Amino acid sequence: MGRRLVKAPKVYVRDSGICHALLGIETLDELFGHPVIGGSWEGYVIENIAGALPRRASCGYYRTSGGAEVDLVVHLGAGEIWAIEIKCSSAPKVSKGFHLACQDLRPNRKLVVHAGNESFPLAKDIRAVTLPAIVQLLARSS
Repeated sequence: MGRRLVKAPKVYVRDSGICHALLGIETLDELFGHPVIGGSWEGYVIENIAGALPRRASCGYYRTSGGAEVDLVVHLGAGEIWAIEIKCSSAPKVSKGFHLACQDLRPNRKLVVHAGNESFPLAKDIRAVTLPAIVQLLARSS
């Protein structure tokens, strides 16, 4: 049986400052103790990546009803696709859903943007990168 795409779009609040203000979060301590931190980090990373994309590039979210999911799929043009998972952790792990989605998408790069300070190999073909590192990678791809 083939995979069916989920039709409902994923909604992001790309301005984390507005998100925090609406929730009454005023300090980093309040943010770190709030359940919105993962979504806030995800929106912040997506906003930074979207701002660094070359003109010809586009991005979106991928999810199937079978559980395959990637937080951000970047199409850079000329068939270049990056699958990007976003984790608010300095020790990120990818889920089975990410691996399934990558089987579907066949991306040229598989990246996990994490909240740590160093980039490192996460698996044979997956690299954990910092937010500044992925912005630099995108700048080089233009």
